Amino acid sequence: MTFITMSTKESDRLTVINRLIDGGIVAREAGEQLNLSIRHIKRLKKQVKKKGVIGIVHLGRGRKSNRKRKKDVVDKIVLLLKKKYVGFGPTLAMEKLCENDGIKISDEALRMIMIKNNLWKMKQRKKNKEHREWRPRKENYGAMEQYDGSYHYWFEDRADECCLLLAIDDATGKIIKAVFDYHEGIKPTFGFWRSYIEENGKPASIYLDKFSTYKVNHKNAVDNREMITQFQRVCQELNVTLIFAHSPEAKGRVERVFKTLQDRLVKELRLQGISDIESANKFLKEIYIPAFNKKFAVIPRGLANLHRSWTKTEQANADSIFSIHSKRVVMNDFTVQFENKYFQLAQQQPTVVCRKEKLLIEEHLDGTIVLKLRDKKLNYTTLPKRPEKEFKLKIPALTTGKPTYIPPADHPWRRYHLIKKINLQTTMG
Repeated sequence: MTFITMSTKESDRLTVINRLIDGGIVAREAGEQLNLSIRHIKRLKKQVKKKGVIGIVHLGRGRKSNRKRKKDVVDKIVLLLKKKYVGFGPTLAMEKLCENDGIKISDEALRMIMIKNNLWKMKQRKKNKEHREWRPRKENYGAMEQYDGSYHYWFEDRADECCLLLAIDDATGKIIKAVFDYHEGIKPTFGFWRSYIEENGKPASIYLDKFSTYKVNHKNAVDNREMITQFQRVCQELNVTLIFAHSPEAKGRVERVFKTLQDRLVKELRLQGISDIESANKFLKEIYIPAFNKKFAVIPRGLANLHRSWTKTEQANADSIFSIHSKRVVMNDFTVQFENKYFQLAQQQPTVVCRKEKLLIEEHLDGTIVLKLRDKKLNYTTLPKRPEKEFKLKIPALTTGKPTYIPPADHPWRRYHLIKKINLQTTMG
C-alpha cells in the first residue's frame, strides 16, 4: 500500500477536480474556485484521470533540486566561514566569497547554509508601534553634512578603542571624509574640518549632536547666548550653520552608516591586517571610502555643489581660526600665565600694552602659542620658572619703542631728587 502525503492546497484541488470529472461543475467554475486558468484545470483533470490521486501532486515532490550545490562546495564555504570570515553576516560574506575566493552564491542561499551550521541566527522583526517618516534628503550636494564620532574597538582585540570621525553628505549619502583618532576632542575636530575645507570647501550647514565639543549644554547657556564652544566660534567665523539634533534618530543617516561600518569596516581591517590608526586612515582614504561610495551613494535631486571656497583672508588666517582661543590678564610685571607656563612680554611691542589688559592666547594645532592684543601679535619669551614678585615697577606700560625724552637739569623731577640728596648729606654731616 502506498501512502501519499498531500498539502491542504493539493487536497482542495483534488476535491474540485473530482467534482469536475463527475460532471458536477464545469472547467470555468473549477477555475474560479481554485483561482487557476481553464487550461491548467484541464491539465490537472487529465493527470488525475491518468494517474489517479498522484496526478494532483507536484512532480518535483521528493526529487533533488537541479540547483542543489555539491557537498564539497558547501563544505568549503562552511570552512571559510569558520576560519577566514568569522563573524561575517550573510551579505558581506557573500561579497567576500565572490571577491576573494571565486565562489558565487546568493546571500539568501548563504544565509540558509549559515543558519543550518549555527553560524547565523535569524533576527526577529521589530514591531514599530509609532509611525515615523524619513526626512527628505537635501536637494544639492554640500547643503548639509551630517557629522559625528563613534568610539569602537575598530581593530578588535589587536589595539585599544579609538574614535572614527565621519562626515556624510545628506543629499548623496557619500562619505566625504572619515578619519580615525584617539578621541572626539577639539583638536581632532579642528584638524578634521580644516582638512575637509581644504579638500572640498565650506559646506552650507553641519548637522551634529550636542556633544560638549560642539555645544555648551549648561543651563545658563539658554539665557546667555554668548556662551559658545570653540567649534561654534570657528563656524561663526567661517559662516557655516550648525544644526543640533535632539536625538540620534534625527541624524539617522550618519548613525546608520556607523552601524554598517562597525560591521563591515571592522572585518575589512581584519582581512587587510591593519591594526594602527595611521595605516587605517590611509586605507580609508585610498581604498575603502571610494568603494563604499560607489556601492551605497545615491544621485542627488539637484546638480549644484553648495560648497564654498574660503576667502583669501580666511585662508591666510587659517592657523588662527582653527586654534583654541583663551583670554588671560597681563600681570603687574608684564608676564602672562597660561597652563602652568609663564610668558614674559618684551619691552617693545607692536601696540601699547598696559597692566591688567586681557590678551588673546591662540593655541595652534601644531602646539605654537601666539599672544595677541587688538589683532597684533605680541613679542614674548617663555620663562623657565615662575617669576619673582617685583614691587618696584619701573615702567608704566610696554610701548612700540624705547623712550627718547631726557628731562633737563631744571626739571622738577630732577630738582626734587637733588634737594633730597643735599638734605640727606647735611643731616649726616
